[in-house]
Amino acid sequence: MKFYSRLVWINGKWEKNVELLINDQGYWAEIKVNQSQASDEAIKLGVVLPGLTNAHSHAFQRAMAGLSEQGSPSGDNFWRWRQTMYRLALAITPSQLETIATWLYAELLSQGYTQVCEFHYIHRASNGEPFGDPSDMSWAIVKAAQAVGIGLTMLPTLYQYRGFDRQRLQDDQRRFASSPESILHIRNAVEEYARKNQCTNLVNSGVALHSLRAVDAAGIKELISGCNHHPIHIHVSEQIQEVKDCLTHTGMRPVEWLSKEIGLDHRWNLVHATHTEPQELIDVAKAKASVVICPITEANLGDGIFDLTAALNAGLNCSIGTDSHTNRDWSAELRSLEYSLRLTKRARNIASDINSNFAPTGHVLFNLALRGASAASGQPLAGIKIGERADFFELDTNSGPLAGLPDEHLIDALVFSSPSSKPKQVFVAGKIVKNDMEKITQKAIQCMRELWQS
Repeated sequence: MKFYSRLVWINGKWEKNVELLINDQGYWAEIKVNQSQASDEAIKLGVVLPGLTNAHSHAFQRAMAGLSEQGSPSGDNFWRWRQTMYRLALAITPSQLETIATWLYAELLSQGYTQVCEFHYIHRASNGEPFGDPSDMSWAIVKAAQAVGIGLTMLPTLYQYRGFDRQRLQDDQRRFASSPESILHIRNAVEEYARKNQCTNLVNSGVALHSLRAVDAAGIKELISGCNHHPIHIHVSEQIQEVKDCLTHTGMRPVEWLSKEIGLDHRWNLVHATHTEPQELIDVAKAKASVVICPITEANLGDGIFDLTAALNAGLNCSIGTDSHTNRDWSAELRSLEYSLRLTKRARNIASDINSNFAPTGHVLFNLALRGASAASGQPLAGIKIGERADFFELDTNSGPLAGLPDEHLIDALVFSSPSSKPKQVFVAGKIVKNDMEKITQKAIQCMRELWQS
C-alpha cells in the first residue's frame, strides 16, 4: 500500500511531500521525501505522525476512573486509593474485563495510541482459586485488543508477597497470586496464540514483576532466566514509603538494589521511577534499560514528580503510559510532565534545554515518548522508518487547537493547546482502524452498572 503526505514526522523532524510504501506484512518498506507529486495509486494524506505506544496499562482500572476522588478525616493517599482498586479487582469477571478493556483500547486508538503494554496481575478466580485455564483473564485482554485493532504486548505479572517482610498475600490480594512458572505459562500461551493466528506483528508477550515489595530475589531470577529478548517491566520507586521500606529491608534504594543485585539490561522497563537519585538514572541509562513515565496517574495518586531533567541529562530511554486511565490522551500526559516541572521550578520550557539544542518543547516530549516504545513493547515501533511497523495517524489540522498554525508549531499545539485534537484517522500495521464507539460505550456502561451496583 502506498501513501503520499504533505508533511510527515520522520527521525525527529518534519519532512515534506513524502511517499510512503508499506509491505504486505504491515511494515515500512520505502520512504521518499521531497517528492514533487504523488503517484496515481498513492492514497493522499495531510499531516502524519507515528503512532505512540502506551507503555503501562492496567485495563481493569478504567472502570474506576473518577470513583476515588473523595477525601477522609484521616487524609487520602495511594494506599487508601488501593483499597478501592482491590474491591474492583476482586469483583471483575473475565467477560467484564474484556468489555472494559475493549472500551479502553478503542479510546486509546482514537487518540493515536497504536500499541498498549498490559501490566496484568489478576490471574485467579474471585475466590482465589486457579481458573481451569490459567490464562483465562489474559485471554480477555487479548480478545479486546484484537477486537479493536490495537497492538498488544501482554505482560503477565508476578505477585508473591504483600510486602518486603515476605508475608503471604492479604485476602483482598488473593486473585494476584502467581509463581514464575505460572507467569511463563501465560507468556508462552499468548505467544503460541499469536503464532497460530499469524498475528505476531500485533500480539506479543513479555513479563512483569509487580514491585520489589511483592517479589523476592529468587522469584525475579527464576522468571527473567526464562526471558531472552522479552521485555521485562516492574513498578519501582513509585512511593516514598516503598523506598523507605526497601532501605530498611535491604540497605539499598529500589533502583540501586535492582542494579546491583539483579543487573539491568536492555530488557528492563522501570515503571514510574519517581523517587530516584540522579546517579540511579545515570546507571539505568548506562545499562541501556528504560523508564516508563505515567505523569497523570503519578499526579492523581500523589506519587510525586519524575526527575525529567536528570533523565534528559543522562540520555535515558523513556516511554509514557496512562496506567490507571484517569486520562487516555498522550498529549495530556506530556503536558502534565512538563507542567509539573514548570510549577516546581517556576520556569518555562524545561524539556527544551541544551540537550535538545533548545528544540521546541513539544518536539522533545514527543520524541521522548516515541524513543522508548520498542523497548517497552518488544515490537519495532521506533517511528516512521524502514523496517518498523507502519503505525501512524493523520492530524485534523482544521480542529480548534491546530487551526491556522504554521506547520512547525503543530506538535507544540497538540501538547499544550487544549482540549486536545483527535486524529482524523489512525492506522495500525498499515491498515486503518475504525470502531463503533457508540456500541462499545453502551456495552461498557451496562458493565459499569453491573460492577458498581454489586
